[in-house]
Order: sequence, then structure tokens, then C-alpha cells
Amino acid sequence: MASNRWEPFRDLLTLRDAMDRFVGDTYRPVQWNDTVPTCQLPIDAYVTDQDVVIMASVAGVDPETVDITIEGDTLTIKGEISSPLENVSYLLQERAYGTFNRTLRFNIPVQADKAEASFDKGVLTLTIPKQEEVRTRTIKVTTKS
Repeated sequence: MASNRWEPFRDLLTLRDAMDRFVGDTYRPVQWNDTVPTCQLPIDAYVTDQDVVIMASVAGVDPETVDITIEGDTLTIKGEISSPLENVSYLLQERAYGTFNRTLRFNIPVQADKAEASFDKGVLTLTIPKQEEVRTRTIKVTTKS
């Protein structure tokens, strides 16, 4: 009967390889759609007693170019992060760029006509009051000075 000796460092390396594959396969900030790069818009969402609050990281985006719409119980945020510099040889390039389109469905009725959007230090914050009626509204983004 042959015995296999346990080698903890071999198993540790196997776990590290598995984690590297997992992270590499799931975290893709830039994806290519035909020849147009698209990026995943990272967001946080929470509710208070009165509002639904959505926060999105949109560093490098001009607030006037972000398109925010609420239709029924669906919020859509669209925009584009400018492409990187051309004619340079990057040593490291990790920032996402390209178009983004993020759609969320609310599980509670909101007042679309009273929604507010603000932009501060690269973070877009949407504050949408809760309500029983659901309406459609396009929201203008303002910049905090």
C-alpha cells in the first residue's frame, strides 16, 4: 500500500492558483463588444426611510454627458469614460474606459419626478424619494463646487 505524504505548501499554491483564476475570470472592468470597449459601472445602492440612494463611480466622466432615466421601476445610467491616451506605450493600464450602461430595477415604488442627481469627486449620487405611484423622468446631473 502506497502512502501519499501531505505537502501543505503544494495545496496552498493550488488554492492560490484557483483564486487567481477566479478573480481573473470574474473581474473584467473592460469588455469588448465588437470593436467598442464597454466597462462595468460600479454602484452602491441603499434605502432610507424616505429615499432610494444610488451611488456610482464615474471618475473622468463629464457630468453633462451622463444620461439618467427612470421609467416605471427601472433606472438606467448611460455614459462614456474617455479612452486612454493614444501613441503611448503603457507600462501598466488598469483603469476602465469605454461606454457604460447600467440598468437597475427598483423593488419599491419611487417618485421619479422628484429624483435628484449630484456629482462630487467622481461619484454620481442619485436620491429618489419612495412613493406608491411610478412615473418616468429624465434627470439632469449637477456638479457640486
